Amino acid sequence: MKNRNVLGLIFSNMHDDVISDLTKERTMGSVLFGGRYRLIDFPLSSMVNSGIEEVGVITKSNYQSLLDHLGSGREWDLARKRGGLHLLPPFSHVASGMYRGRLEALYGVWDFIKASDADYVLLSDCDVVSNMDYDKVIDYHVSTGADITCVYANDVLTVEQAQRSTIFGINDDGRVVDVLLSPHISGTCNVSLNTFVLNKEFMKNIVLEAASRSLFSFEMNILQGRTHEYKIMAYMHDEYFSRITSMDTYYKSNMALLDSENRKKLFVENRPVYTKVRDNPPVKFGIGSNVRNSLIGDGCVIEGTVENCILFRGVRIAKGASVKNSIIMQDAVIGAKCDINYVITDKRVNVSAQRMLTGSANYPLFLGKGAVI
Repeated sequence: MKNRNVLGLIFSNMHDDVISDLTKERTMGSVLFGGRYRLIDFPLSSMVNSGIEEVGVITKSNYQSLLDHLGSGREWDLARKRGGLHLLPPFSHVASGMYRGRLEALYGVWDFIKASDADYVLLSDCDVVSNMDYDKVIDYHVSTGADITCVYANDVLTVEQAQRSTIFGINDDGRVVDVLLSPHISGTCNVSLNTFVLNKEFMKNIVLEAASRSLFSFEMNILQGRTHEYKIMAYMHDEYFSRITSMDTYYKSNMALLDSENRKKLFVENRPVYTKVRDNPPVKFGIGSNVRNSLIGDGCVIEGTVENCILFRGVRIAKGASVKNSIIMQDAVIGAKCDINYVITDKRVNVSAQRMLTGSANYPLFLGKGAVI
């Protein structure tokens, strides 16, 4: 537990717009992923595994689902009298409002940050699925004497993905010398994973100055605007990750977990990913059911055919139904003799018997929360 002097801050709403179908009634942090997890579980578990004992979750809107999921923080061993897990809604500072960007969000919760005795602050969003060793990031930040350390990865981007990314130009010393925001480029890039480490005192200066100048964007006003003024270092994350920048990448990031090699890289033995536990019974497979290459959550009842799918907890697949290449979220019901292919259903969707629903690999069909078909 060598990082007791680090405060973790997670932005739960920062990229809600990229998967707006799924974030109409929840934050990005509480979007379901991988059969049993929420997106916030990955940065939060990484912080806990790195010995960070005080974590603040910065919210903006639609955070009831997030509150229900995180609770007291017991599942992450953060239900503590000192430190622990703190939920930070908007307007927590008298002079703050609904924030427009990261700097305004930090100013809005500045009283919380100021009260912490941490020397360093680790910032993370919920748009990257990874199992990151933050110990190494913080050690790198300290050893280089950086003002800001940005975590990045090499990734091959389409033009559309690049337009939803921050791209770094990095010199031979590992220093960030150029920052591109939403560029019209494609190919292999040094893409930001929206994880940053700053000295608390340095953060105080930039946040309070930004508030006095009505600046709100950390990426534009600090990383890009002051690239040559501050010592901004880049730390390369060379382990498994997937970025969620659209419904397409959300679908593909989930389906990538059907590959056992990807699961081994993400779910590392000494760095577990924690989540809220529901006391569901084991999966029940009916006579004549057929399941291949799928992740099945607790409490599912399967009487039909399931192939290349991710089923969350409590899903019911009726007799004669065929569900392929789909993501079926919690407590959904697929009726008898349905034919479902390339579909994403939100929670508690009910598809009546003998319905045929088909999307495609690049454009999966989406059914909203509680929909009845």
